[in-house]
Amino acid sequence: MRKSKENIKKLKQLWCLEGKVFLRLANEHRQFVQDLVMNLQALAVVLERHGYPASCYTCGDQMNSASFMVSLGDNHLIRFLVSDYGITWTEMRDDRELMKLEGAEAINQLEELATLVKQSMENVKHSESPKAKVTLQNAVGSVKTHR
Repeated sequence: MRKSKENIKKLKQLWCLEGKVFLRLANEHRQFVQDLVMNLQALAVVLERHGYPASCYTCGDQMNSASFMVSLGDNHLIRFLVSDYGITWTEMRDDRELMKLEGAEAINQLEELATLVKQSMENVKHSESPKAKVTLQNAVGSVKTHR
């Protein structure tokens, strides 16, 4: 009991020292969303250059929200939405939702997709074979449906 009172006292002191902690957190969140939007735009460009229909739309100049979509073939679609209100990853095949994730788990899936894209690009560089694209299609489908 005594230990928890000491911890509460330390937390109160820290909170008072921080001052406008919530304003700082709000600004950090805005910056995080802007960084995520810029990376989604870059990923869409890279995917388009490698033959995958992809798009990333934003509203206005603020870069505070985006809708990212990529088609991996065979009616396999991935949608990633980011805004001040939240982050979602939705994977669909044949117009059916296979998986929907939010927050950190959605970002983890996006990282897996980005990693697969990088690996696919490396395969194309080394083999110059169109099979690298097929590898990405199959790998993304198998990663998502086995979770």
